[in-house]
Amino acid sequence: MAAMFASRCSRVGRSLFGGLGNSLSGLSRTSNDMICSNFCSQQQRTFIQMRTVLKVVDNSGAKTVMCIQALKGKKGARLGDTIIASVKEAHPNGKVKKGKVVYGVVVRAAMQRGRCDGSEVKFDDNAVVLVDKQGQPIGTRVFGPVPHELRQKKHVKILTLAEHIA
Repeated sequence: MAAMFASRCSRVGRSLFGGLGNSLSGLSRTSNDMICSNFCSQQQRTFIQMRTVLKVVDNSGAKTVMCIQALKGKKGARLGDTIIASVKEAHPNGKVKKGKVVYGVVVRAAMQRGRCDGSEVKFDDNAVVLVDKQGQPIGTRVFGPVPHELRQKKHVKILTLAEHIA
């Protein structure tokens, strides 16, 4: 019991026994710190789900949105899926205002997705293009790379507006 309590205290940096086991407590503290730093530095890449904040990469007026619901799949949205989102930040003179509920198509996702040729595509951020209920983009430009998998999901209009197709 005392050993278990001492090991708990050594994680915090205090020891009940003073000089007894300073080297052991130092080793366990550094190994715990290393495990924590390695775990924290490796970001978990998951589906785009409820309350995920996404960057808006078109000129519709919104800067960031928060996902309310993924329209396909139980786990969440991936590349090319449509989501319902709420605008969290917006430009003052844009078409879309803060607080408005909008539809969006996921054009960049941090979660990797396999391609037919065996390669995998993943991006550094989660990004969305805002669309109306019919699937037509609200903005007239799309910034940054857009994967060609959107063609299979019938989002050809977004591909025509994109600067770079990855």
